[in-house]
Amino acid sequence: MDNFQKEIDERANLALSNRFELLLFRLGIDQAKGKSELFGINVFKLREIVPMQPITRAAGMCSPLLGMTNIRGQFIPVIDLPAVAGCTPETGLNLLLVTEYARNIQAFAVESVDNIVRLDWSQVHTAEKGIGGHNITSIACLDDDKGSNNLAMVLDVEQILHDVIPSVRGVEPSPEAARSFNIKPGAVAIVAEDSKVARQLLDQGLKSMGIPVLMHNTGLEAWLKIKEMSDAALAAGESIHDKIALVLTDLEMPEMDGFTLTRNIKRDDVLKRIPVVIHSSLSGSANEDHVRKVGADGYVAKFEINELSAVIHSVLEKTL
Repeated sequence: MDNFQKEIDERANLALSNRFELLLFRLGIDQAKGKSELFGINVFKLREIVPMQPITRAAGMCSPLLGMTNIRGQFIPVIDLPAVAGCTPETGLNLLLVTEYARNIQAFAVESVDNIVRLDWSQVHTAEKGIGGHNITSIACLDDDKGSNNLAMVLDVEQILHDVIPSVRGVEPSPEAARSFNIKPGAVAIVAEDSKVARQLLDQGLKSMGIPVLMHNTGLEAWLKIKEMSDAALAAGESIHDKIALVLTDLEMPEMDGFTLTRNIKRDDVLKRIPVVIHSSLSGSANEDHVRKVGADGYVAKFEINELSAVIHSVLEKTL
């Protein structure tokens, strides 16, 4: 039991050093490329791996939603991941990856699992300007050679869930939760988020709150923009608070994760009073503990607009 707990602690502490663990798996032959590709998801989002279970298809369900399965007394939806990714399994759908994303539990049917690798987020690069498709958020280089072809495609699970099981939550705050936010004229919210669908939801949500926003795909992009705005404020003799109202960041991002971005801000004498809110599909007490360790001012799990609005309102009030 002690060794098991030690392994859990080591895995959790990776998040504080810009590192993470990626589960590698295969979905079969890519219909467009004619070969098998490696895919990956963050181990933190994985609850367990189980053999394929009996599935009950409800009326009206269609591909890629296979149906529902009962795992330890809990009925959860099962998604045909090869169908989503345009792959054909050679040996069938053999395993279920039971995951927790954004307050929801679901299982992804896959062909096989390879292994788990530990990577630095600097080894992960955004896919939007390179290879990858609609459901790929980033490309992970599995060794230190930047020119290596030893790659894995990291799935944009938020996009997949949005497409397959559309959220019933809106992005407009409810009337009873509508608030006014204390933001200086001209100041903006800096947002770091690698998922395209999450960026769209955040953009709509923040605009509905009346908060101007600058979107960034990675933590590194956001950090460089923050430093640029800090230098501009210094040159103009202005306060950084005249330019940046708050920072809203995801945790999992290529190049620099949200923990590292937050730590960089809070260790800088000029930037440290900027409110930082972490908005992540990674849930659980371990992550909330890490949020406190890096000095973030707030944490909210994706995606509930009224909770996000309440957290932002609270951290801005504290900076008055």
